[in-house]
Formats: sequence, structure tokens, C-alpha cells
Amino acid sequence: MKSSWITITIIMILAGCTPKHNNEAPKTSTKFCIPDNLMHQITIDTVAIKPVVQEFNLVGKVTFDQDKVVKLYPMVSGNVMDVKVALGDYVKKGEVLAVVRSTEIAGVENDIVSARANLAVSEKNLAANEDMFKSGLISAKENVAAVKETEKARSELKRATTVLSIYGGSHANYIVKSPISGFIVEKFVNPNMQIRPDNTSNLFTISDLKRVWILANVYESDIANIKVGEKVKITTISYPDRQFEGQIDKIYNVLDPDNKTMKVRIQLDNKENLLKPEMFAKVVASQIKDTAMLAVPVKCIVFDRNKHWVIIYHDKCNVQTREVDITRTTSKYAYIRSGVKPGEKVISNMQLLIYNALDQ
Repeated sequence: MKSSWITITIIMILAGCTPKHNNEAPKTSTKFCIPDNLMHQITIDTVAIKPVVQEFNLVGKVTFDQDKVVKLYPMVSGNVMDVKVALGDYVKKGEVLAVVRSTEIAGVENDIVSARANLAVSEKNLAANEDMFKSGLISAKENVAAVKETEKARSELKRATTVLSIYGGSHANYIVKSPISGFIVEKFVNPNMQIRPDNTSNLFTISDLKRVWILANVYESDIANIKVGEKVKITTISYPDRQFEGQIDKIYNVLDPDNKTMKVRIQLDNKENLLKPEMFAKVVASQIKDTAMLAVPVKCIVFDRNKHWVIIYHDKCNVQTREVDITRTTSKYAYIRSGVKPGEKVISNMQLLIYNALDQ
């Protein structure tokens, strides 16, 4: 009996000494710390209660200030001899844009020559008539007629000279000059082109681009929220990091029949000539509501697995991911219903890199 107990004991000892095989790797607890070189790059923001801002995104384009646009039409017919400017050139007031050879100008110049000759003859006749009138050789009626003839000849010369000055021509050439300083924004004339009397298209369009318009489209669902005087922020594809600020100064209360949108106008100073006609413009109108909510900068948010996350920062070796419930976002802030508390610190730069490190 004693020997059997000894046998059982030895078997149990051997079984306990045999190693156990486990297919699962042992779990080790690792602590993540933000590296020092990354600490210099991250930005930390604070969760705070902020007034809720509602934004309306509008799509528009840059166009001319229609109050500063001049269209030049041909005043005579003829053949275009020379074009002095190109599309996009800046011109000064009075600068020659084109030269047109015109028979009408030649006719006006001929009228001036004839009027000068007629005036000279009339003035000589008047001088002779005045002498004869003083001598009693002609009546007062005949002298008055000579005076009238002289005035008529002088008036005809003035008319022909005025017409030529309006045309701005000389030597049978019609000179097209710029009436204002600005940019050539449209050009529909080339050398050797024939200009007909029935031509209804303009030769040039000149605009002063120191001030431009932004025409933006408002969808029907947003019409009730857009008001005159509303402040807006504008960005363009050409200058994505540059923000232009203005306000809506006119609402066109007519809907486009094709896309069912209403246009609004924003006037902007353009002294640097950065904004060009036909540029695409993104317009954001903002309205402050009466409510307030928890908010963090929108760049803090990480979207992963159909959820929104933020990185909570306590210290460099104590950071954590936390899911948040977002109610709305603007270009600047994300408004949060739950998940964070006021005063908590969140990482708003390089947060995706830290999120991936914590998620491993």
C-alpha cells in the first residue's frame, strides 16, 4: 500500500515538471511616449465651450466690376492697320489701342478742308460787303446775309473739326484710344480685319481690376439664411492659403431657371491684382447662433472605422484616443455632443501619426 502511494506521488511530480505548450503569445504591457523630436511639432488645444456657428458654402466666380468696365465699339468702318495691345495688357488713359484706315475719316478731313476754304471766301465777302454798306452801295439786308453766310461757314468748320476730334483720327486713320486706365480683358480685333458699318461687336473691353466682384450661387435651401451685409470669407484655387474677406452687398432676387440658384454679389478690393476674372471662388457665409457647445479645432479630429476620435493629452507619456460624438463641423471648429470635457487637452497637429502609433 505504501509503495503504491509513492508511485502516484512520483507520477504527479513528473507531470508537474513537464512544460505546457500554449499557441497564444504572451501579452506584454507597453507604454507609449511621444518622442522628443515629435513633441516640438505637435500643437495642443483645449476643449472649450464656444458659440455655435452655422456656415453656408457657396460656389462662385470672380468677375469685373461692372461699374468700372468700358466696351469700345468701332465708330467708323474700315481696315484695321495695326493693333498695339494684347489681351491682358495694362493700358493708360489715352493710350493708342489700334489704328483703322477709314474712308469716313478721309471724308471728314475733306469736309474740314472745304469748310476752311468756304470760311475764307465768306470772310472776304463779308469784309467787302461791310465796306460797301458803309458807303451806301448795298442795303442792310444784303450785309446781314453776308454775316449769316460767314457764321454758317464758321459753324460748318467747327462741326467737321469736332467730328474729327471725336473720331480721334488723322490722315484717313481712325485712332482707337483707351478712355480709362485698366486691363484689356476682352479683345476682338486683329490686324487686316475689316470693320463694317453694321458691326455690332466691340473691339476691346477695358476694366479697372483694382476692385472686382464675386458672384456666388445660393441654393434654394439656403436662400432664407442669406442676408445683405452678411460677412463672408473667400478662397480660390490659385491662392488656397490666402483668405479674402468681404460682405454680401447685393442679392439678385431672381432664380436661374437652369440650376435653380440665386446669385449674390460681394465686392472686393484687388489692389494687388491677385484676383482675375473667371477665377473659381469658394464663399463661406457664417452666422452665430444663440446656443453654445463643446468645441475643438476641426483639425483635431481623426476619422477611422466610421467613428470620430481625438487624442487626449495629459503628458508626453500619457496620451489616449477617445471617441467623440460630433454634431456639426465648420471650417474652423468641430462641435461635440459627448466624449470630452471642458478644459481637457487635445492634440491638433501630427495627431494622425500619434493615433496610428497608439492603435498598433
